[in-house]
Amino acid sequence: MWLFRSPSRRIKLSCLLAFTALWFTRTSTLQPAAAGSESSGAQETGQPPQSSGSQSPDSQSSESQPPVPQYDKAIFQKPIPSDQLAFLSHFDRMRSGDAIRDKQYRKLLHNVVPDCIFHYGTDMSLSDAIDMVLKDSSAPVQVRDGRYVIVSGRSGPYLMGRGFLWIDVQDGIGLGAFYFHPTNGEPTPVVIAFSRQVKEKALGISQLPPVFAQDLTRWSRESYVPPVTTRYFITGSNEKILLEHNEDYCQPADGTTPPPDDVCLQMNADASDLDVNAAYYLEQINHATNGTAWMIPGDDQVAWVQIRDETCRVGPDPLRCHIRMTRERTHVIVYRHPIPHSPHR
Repeated sequence: MWLFRSPSRRIKLSCLLAFTALWFTRTSTLQPAAAGSESSGAQETGQPPQSSGSQSPDSQSSESQPPVPQYDKAIFQKPIPSDQLAFLSHFDRMRSGDAIRDKQYRKLLHNVVPDCIFHYGTDMSLSDAIDMVLKDSSAPVQVRDGRYVIVSGRSGPYLMGRGFLWIDVQDGIGLGAFYFHPTNGEPTPVVIAFSRQVKEKALGISQLPPVFAQDLTRWSRESYVPPVTTRYFITGSNEKILLEHNEDYCQPADGTTPPPDDVCLQMNADASDLDVNAAYYLEQINHATNGTAWMIPGDDQVAWVQIRDETCRVGPDPLRCHIRMTRERTHVIVYRHPIPHSPHR
């Protein structure tokens, strides 16, 4: 995380810290009677209603946090008719490199891959980037449960590019993911999921099909993608948004044995840090799918980091406090109207 100090800006930063601390104190001690007005205000700003209460940051338990949103098939628009997907059953065990060359499959992908400019070393279409990492792949196509068709590859010519395409034949929905190490100033490495059928403004991994999330985890492990990595989502509106780590690494959704408590809790903390940085970066590039600006740590973010660290340092459970406050900050950035950022000096 960013933490910068500058004697020449001490007065300005102190004022900013004081103002932000006052704001935090006020918003974190709202009484239940104010819940109605808070909900109304949230509707006006587009920010989800925040839970109220007078608990201190270090004592507030995870149970008091808003529930994690669940998968809703309705977020996928224009499902593909099943009769147009029947041919995919013949792809089982075919080389992924051969599948991506199939004319019928390529036509199908127009319904799945957003028609946007993507920055993979240089500007190109997202479809071209997918082609580059799949065309020489010898990985076999998987057809799981007669329903889920997975084409994958890790033959990207540079920046460790890897790709993954996933189609649910029964529900007529498709998604994909692209992994690489950007050198354009954004957080790196990164996993960028995508679907032309999704046009949400904010998204967490729990809102995607659970089977997709499990297959994405499996693909990531087999492709040597770090288990906690910056994640974005490119929508059918050609916007790059945050794909939030709202899963709990201490309670894996697939039922696998979690890491030791201290390890999984640190993974949750690392994921929250990645999310807040990614949300801040996306705001700076205005959610452009090929944004190449270097990250600018602004005064507001530097001030918030100091407040979070000082607040959580004095509590009985600093790491859980860190996770909670960082996730709350991420939601503030995701749902607020974009603001100009002054570089911290």
